[in-house]
Amino acid sequence: MIAIVGGGIAGLSAARRLQQHGVDARVFEASATVGGLAATHETAGDPIEAFYHHLSAAEETIIDRIEELGLGDDLRWPIGKNAYYVDGTVHPMDTPWEILAFPHLSLYDTARLAMLTQELDVRGGLPSRDTYEDLTDFEHVGVEQFLCEHTTRGVYEQFFEPLLEAKFGSRMDDVSAAWLLGRIKFRGERDLLRGEPLGYLDGGFGRLLDALVEDVGREHIETGARVTAIQRDDAGDVTGVTVDSEAGTERVDADGVIVAAMPTVLESLTGYECDITFQGTVCSIVSMDEALTDTYWLNIADDAPFGALIEHTNFIDPARYGGEHLLYVPKYVQSRDDEVWQMSDEEVREHWLSGIEALFPDFDRESVNWVETNRNPRTAPVYERGYLDMVVPYDLASEGHDGVYYAGMASRAQYPERSLNGGIVAGNEAADRILDGA
Repeated sequence: MIAIVGGGIAGLSAARRLQQHGVDARVFEASATVGGLAATHETAGDPIEAFYHHLSAAEETIIDRIEELGLGDDLRWPIGKNAYYVDGTVHPMDTPWEILAFPHLSLYDTARLAMLTQELDVRGGLPSRDTYEDLTDFEHVGVEQFLCEHTTRGVYEQFFEPLLEAKFGSRMDDVSAAWLLGRIKFRGERDLLRGEPLGYLDGGFGRLLDALVEDVGREHIETGARVTAIQRDDAGDVTGVTVDSEAGTERVDADGVIVAAMPTVLESLTGYECDITFQGTVCSIVSMDEALTDTYWLNIADDAPFGALIEHTNFIDPARYGGEHLLYVPKYVQSRDDEVWQMSDEEVREHWLSGIEALFPDFDRESVNWVETNRNPRTAPVYERGYLDMVVPYDLASEGHDGVYYAGMASRAQYPERSLNGGIVAGNEAADRILDGA
């Protein structure tokens, strides 16, 4: 039996992969429910994810999994409209002519930005598609240096710098150009007349988790069960795990362990130290009687307590949520000392609503039905220079930990950005290492 530590999408995917090949697997989840960052909240209609999610057409693994689990007919691809709030104005940024109309970039800036998004290097006069093929060539190059060399100073300062500051805060200068290029490659094909189609599952991604749970079998998943130790025999082979639950402490026999959790869990079980720095998120869902904007993803360049406003019901019909208009208000935090992290939920509510009022004077807070605030201290890595040198291998035998495998957020699959798709890939990769050695 393989013990899987963590009941998020990576752990469930690893269990499913092993079972498909006749290997017994058992999932242990420390919290009361499975799902991790894909956990959901109730609304007046469909449940909604605690932290915003959507799919890109490039995420083929999760799309295939949705099909395999019989949910393919419920995967929709609406247009996720994007805009940029600068100097008190919302600037749509979906179509070529909307981008050309963005007043904070010159025509030359816009042309250079467009070439980069098409992965064309025009620095030598002759466009080349080979320059950006291998991301590792840019692992040790900073984003600012890269953008100023491959586009213009104006593109960096007027377009990317506010986005980087919102996402990485005080660590923005450490971010690798490989991360930015990876994000560009990650995006799907755009509809030139409307924008980029993004994937969403009718009823939310909680349905995918439910389908995975049913496929793995509820009898193979234990919640409220924290793995506290890995047992080995005198030869160093894994023989079991120690599990703490309300029922007490028990030893469970196991031939191997997949850690599908944060690297801090891996370190507590094995002593393996991961050098990747993670940042947290304070993310609130605001339910309103009416829409705030007509945009799905609104990046904010002006002074505001948040870097973006993500209006989910401009992407998915509010009728699915009983007519509620649902808005995500997120902020990345680099430390638990951050002012917003220290706030109570009521203080966060006031902080967000005051910020929205400052940007949108016509906003009526009487239209707000409820605000649900979620916090997680480790929602995303800081993709700094040299990041790929720090990822945790899927098989830790090379690190002196035979029989231990890793499928958490510090794995290679969660690059250039962490995602549900990356979780499934990581779970598959860790399981495949076990199957290859069987």
